[in-house]
Amino acid sequence: MCIAVFVWQNHPIYPLLLLFNRDEFKSRPTKPLAWWEGGKILGGRDGLAGGTWLACTRDGKVAFITNVREVEKLAQAKSRGDLPVRFLEGKKSAMEFAEEVAEEAGQYNGFNLILADLCSKAMVYVTNRPKEDKSFVTEVSPGIHVLSNAQLDSPWPKVQRLGDSFKELLHEHGGDNDLPIKEMVEKLMMNTIKDDEESLLPHVYPPELEYHLSSIFVEKAPQLGHYGTRSTSALCVKTSGEVIYYERYLENELWKEGTVTYHMDMGRGEEEK
Repeated sequence: MCIAVFVWQNHPIYPLLLLFNRDEFKSRPTKPLAWWEGGKILGGRDGLAGGTWLACTRDGKVAFITNVREVEKLAQAKSRGDLPVRFLEGKKSAMEFAEEVAEEAGQYNGFNLILADLCSKAMVYVTNRPKEDKSFVTEVSPGIHVLSNAQLDSPWPKVQRLGDSFKELLHEHGGDNDLPIKEMVEKLMMNTIKDDEESLLPHVYPPELEYHLSSIFVEKAPQLGHYGTRSTSALCVKTSGEVIYYERYLENELWKEGTVTYHMDMGRGEEEK
């Protein structure tokens, strides 16, 4: 199902700091964090459909996606994981691409897509399951946000738990020093607390299944089979242009980790001004 928490343009050291849990079937082929062929895109990759859940580029573009929790699904839907890849490979701005996606939204099952461009300081949220009074495309305001399997910042209990804990940890460490990323991953993204009170659940799936999915870190979901949190990612972009991408991932029933660090190329942003 996936869940992400991030601070955008509201921290003195990190224009973007993002933590992301990917929930998936354990049998689905997956490639861990690495530079893709051609050296432009950095991220994990779905070995089945070829897309990604979170990736970035050398020139400051970032994209990540979650599914919307829903019962009815399209039988011949396009792969949602292709959407981040198309944005990262293309030349359109975040807003231009979001508007393009909104035009073809009916070809996909429910999704929430975040598109960011660090050079132009733009972040856009696009979903094909907006609330009645909301649009498909919205600019994301500076601050702390949480994205799970409903609209951005929906008040699900685990969304509120993660947002509150993230805010507390940022306050605890202040804004003058680098943050302990691995410590944040362990404290925030490994949380297995579930919602025992049925009234707190979203009531999309049967209560027994939603109970297992109500934790930030999904240990198991027996109703779905061999399913749960398969990786946790931390993407940190500093004001200096340094990018640190850390991933903790499950491979052959063993937890492994990897980190890639690089400097963002700001040249594109200067040319476009």
